[in-house]
Amino acid sequence: MREIVVSIYIWLLLTSSVVRSQDFKDTNAFDANYFTGNIMAHSPDLHHLITGHPEGVMLAFSKQTHGSEEWHKVYNYPDYGVYFLHQDFKNQYLGQNFAIGLHYNFYFLKRNLQFRVSQGIAMTTKPHDNQTNYKNGAFGSRFMENTNFLLSYKKENIIDRFGLHAGLMFTHFSNGRIKSPNSGINTYNVFAGVNYNLNEPVVNKPDSLSKATLKFTEPIKFNAVLRTGVNESLIVGSGQKPFYHIGFYADKRLSRKSAIQFGTELFLTNSFKSFINYKAAAYPESNLDPDTDYKRIGIFIGHELFINRLSFEAQVGYYVYKPFKQDIAIYDRVGIKYYFWDHKLFTGVGVKTHGFLAEAMEFAIGIRF
Repeated sequence: MREIVVSIYIWLLLTSSVVRSQDFKDTNAFDANYFTGNIMAHSPDLHHLITGHPEGVMLAFSKQTHGSEEWHKVYNYPDYGVYFLHQDFKNQYLGQNFAIGLHYNFYFLKRNLQFRVSQGIAMTTKPHDNQTNYKNGAFGSRFMENTNFLLSYKKENIIDRFGLHAGLMFTHFSNGRIKSPNSGINTYNVFAGVNYNLNEPVVNKPDSLSKATLKFTEPIKFNAVLRTGVNESLIVGSGQKPFYHIGFYADKRLSRKSAIQFGTELFLTNSFKSFINYKAAAYPESNLDPDTDYKRIGIFIGHELFINRLSFEAQVGYYVYKPFKQDIAIYDRVGIKYYFWDHKLFTGVGVKTHGFLAEAMEFAIGIRF
């Protein structure tokens, strides 16, 4: 069910962008890419899953912006669109993954350097199964989240509307511990591809926005957010339980593009509570009190990058109250948000982790005032 919600969320974001763009004179492009690389051994229990060099393809359709809105110029005329990804991990336990989602392309160095960030939902052909595929500790569920980063040197219209590009690519698959086990899989790759402009090439005019136009001031804003969902403890088969992560923070816009954040949050994670009871009963030598408080309180700093109504969020926090010392004291979160009602209400999805180990995929709703 959570995977369906993620899918709806991503497609709502895409649909809202496409609908708004119908009145614009944007152009369209398509690219196809082949990539190959290696799995990162970020956890000791992954070594038996690294038996070859993963390879795959990524196909993408993009809307190319040309300045019909101010944010196009602020971000040097980015592209946005949808992607399809297929990756074969060359391992009998991992199988193959398929993903679809939303992407943004940003350009640098006279538009020769392209940075793509993409996020969507994925399906694996061989999820963990206690009887038939118990050695797959990476994918505890068939559906999961997919995030990719690509950095490439790009040349368009080399032969008519065809161009070439090549670069580096990072892929990430994880279900955010919706279901255990979930060590996830990260790969680093090299890739090459061909791009094709579906319309006559358009040369973007140099950004004519003055510094006065770009100047952006806003008082400190306060935010209240509820992040919720379900997750499972580290014990496979212990069951999915709801969590409620309640946050309060202030943010200060530094510019039209970005803001810094500082705040605190309360974590009410029921799977954490059940794990305490399990460990106290299963390992009496640990002298763990089964009534140990499962609640946690953290403080965090963050950065938010605004792109029209969409924003990307990254936070790093520290637990100031955590009686049960299971995870490290530092946690982090990455996610995307979408704003409504003049940037006063927002929704979003993100992943809370301890280093490379995911704890929860969070669905958020909040108010900014």
